[in-house]
Amino acid sequence: MRNTAKFTTAVLAAGALTLGLTACGSEDSASDTSGPLVVAATPVPHAEILNYVKDNLAKKEGLDLEVKEFTDYVTPNTATEDGSVGANYFQTEPYLEDFNKKNGTHLKSVASVHLEPLGLYSNKADKASDLKDGATIAVPNDTVTEARALQLLADNGLLTLKDGVGTSATTADITKNPKNLKFKELEAAQTPRSLNDVDAAVINGNYALEADLKPSKDALVLESAENNPNVNLLVVKEGNEDDPRVKKLAKLLTSDEVKKFIEDNYSGSVIPSF
Repeated sequence: MRNTAKFTTAVLAAGALTLGLTACGSEDSASDTSGPLVVAATPVPHAEILNYVKDNLAKKEGLDLEVKEFTDYVTPNTATEDGSVGANYFQTEPYLEDFNKKNGTHLKSVASVHLEPLGLYSNKADKASDLKDGATIAVPNDTVTEARALQLLADNGLLTLKDGVGTSATTADITKNPKNLKFKELEAAQTPRSLNDVDAAVINGNYALEADLKPSKDALVLESAENNPNVNLLVVKEGNEDDPRVKKLAKLLTSDEVKKFIEDNYSGSVIPSF
């Protein structure tokens, strides 16, 4: 049996509130490089990739790896900051930068592993052009991913954004909206569940896979992988970059074996970035 612990968002959110209280004791355990490296990850594909490493590659490298699954995008970072876990694997560089800025955390990327193209999905339309006037689109509500979702729609001619808004784009930055699209902002994990209630939804790749959607086949439109900055990262708290366990994991996550595992198992819905 895999040594994987699963946590609900509600429990973890409560744990995040105790960040200040737990920091001292947990940092001591995180700094003990003789123990297992505990890595926080969302279930698909991150934990699946980590468990492949754990089951097939880690022992040979002398790495004791423990995987903890989280269902949200906040608690893995607070747990890494307070030392409850030694690293995390779930987020992109723009999301990491925004999180550090807003929360005063000190998290740093140590390896780029893969890209999950963001996609637009619908149970009511077969093509993006089929979306009706006034259609409602669900989008993730965190700043960076919402901007990414709006850019996806703009890149596919569904709307126009102000020049230069980049990763800070909001619906207020829409300058042209020929289909009079309406937007429903939801926690990223909730977007797949909204498909029966809205006309379409922009869904993160990991949550699409968890919902048995195949991004490369099911998405009405999909982000291009070319020059895409939204690569998923292995992240640690600043100062832990030289932890020998972290270095071993970074090496394994960017190995030929992991590249083949990703290519064989995700059929273009997850793309190695190395």
